[in-house]
Amino acid sequence: MLMSMLLMKMMDPMFDEATVKMLTEDYKDNPFLLATVAEKLTPRGIIEAGIRAELGTAISRPLGSPVVLSPWNKILLSPRQLFELPTRSTLEISTRTVIGPRAARPLLLDIPILITGMSYGGSLSLRMKTALAKGASLAGTATNTGESAVTDEERGSAKLLIGQYHRGGWLSGSEQLDRLDAIEIQLGQGAWGGAVEEPIAHDSIGEHLRRAWRLEKGQDTAINARMPGKENTRDIVKMVNAMKQQYDVPVGVKIAGSDYIEYELAVIAQTDADYIVIDGSEGGTSAAPPTLEDDLGLPTLHSLVRAVDWLIDNGLRERFSLIIAGGLVTPGHFLKALALGADAVYIGTVALMAALQSQVVKVLPQAPPAQLALYDGKMNDKVDIDKAAKHLANFLQSCAIEMKLAVQAVGKNALSELARSDLVTVDKDLAEFAGIHYAGSPRRGELSGERPAGREAPAREAGQPAWQ
Repeated sequence: MLMSMLLMKMMDPMFDEATVKMLTEDYKDNPFLLATVAEKLTPRGIIEAGIRAELGTAISRPLGSPVVLSPWNKILLSPRQLFELPTRSTLEISTRTVIGPRAARPLLLDIPILITGMSYGGSLSLRMKTALAKGASLAGTATNTGESAVTDEERGSAKLLIGQYHRGGWLSGSEQLDRLDAIEIQLGQGAWGGAVEEPIAHDSIGEHLRRAWRLEKGQDTAINARMPGKENTRDIVKMVNAMKQQYDVPVGVKIAGSDYIEYELAVIAQTDADYIVIDGSEGGTSAAPPTLEDDLGLPTLHSLVRAVDWLIDNGLRERFSLIIAGGLVTPGHFLKALALGADAVYIGTVALMAALQSQVVKVLPQAPPAQLALYDGKMNDKVDIDKAAKHLANFLQSCAIEMKLAVQAVGKNALSELARSDLVTVDKDLAEFAGIHYAGSPRRGELSGERPAGREAPAREAGQPAWQ
């Protein structure tokens, strides 16, 4: 009590002086000018300007963009109570998901929530990757290597492992690809604005990682803007088809969401791929230049709707499984994505936060939690792998329970039964774009499970290709 009084006495004259100065001085001499500048530039803008001024190079921001343009909060699910009844019990509701059902060995998941590609070395530490693999396995779902190689540690901990055949080339050859439960050809990433080059200096590559990537001592490496040796669309199509012919697991193609998404899908449609991954602009990454995170791409929701609509319009929806990624955080997000047409969702940043939920105290307040997870994190050796795995599994289980409750209210027997007719929005433009009901208008003629008419495909000129 005495100490508190002494501190108040000491602070009082300083506070008085600052208050008088702010209320009387002209703006050019007024400390409050900092507040108005912060309003104009935003605190983030000021901090990033300072970092750029210090470094003189492209800066790198972890965990993705703070710019979220997908209006998930304007969409709601529509429960049934009387004209149709809720599902009798959540025990009747299936969360099972199949990716690549046409493949010789489809990917069978207990839940439609997968851990996205976050690479060992390029993003996360080996301990963190092992924890994610264990947690995903406990929850009955798959994890993803990201732009790295298959390690014994991750493969041994993952019941189901998706591997990215990527533009760095470190995951290739039958000795790696034969170990996978699905192959994902990575041609773009939302948080990187699509596909750009990323040099990696040899002195940032540890010995274990160097062996995993099969590099010589002192050898620099890079993720390329293009898949090495592929110079045109025909080369991409041949690559995907050759992979499909050689392996019996599902083969997919991952791209970043873009306003040219229909053109990109038209190329994928020429392949024999089993699934497509669309990564919206709100996706995360270990670190990327803020301009690529904030100012390129297409929001996740818009990417999903346009992808599904194009596949339906061209009679291809049943041919490809579709996984959506990018800034999905809550069970509500996952449900709405499924209802809009996704078969499954990828999560990344939120999976890390869930896995580390009880361990962040090991680094706070001296360092951010990312230092526990990143490959170059100063405290990544402090991660308790089993504890992180258990908390990730708990998070996924909690999401699945809440999703089943919501599906019960909607009156369905499986997450896969969700459709756009189960959604309503308070935004007229969003209703028209996504082909879902507008909350300001009554529903008519939709009893007994009839679906409302969806958004019609835009009229095309004679001779115009289907993807234009």
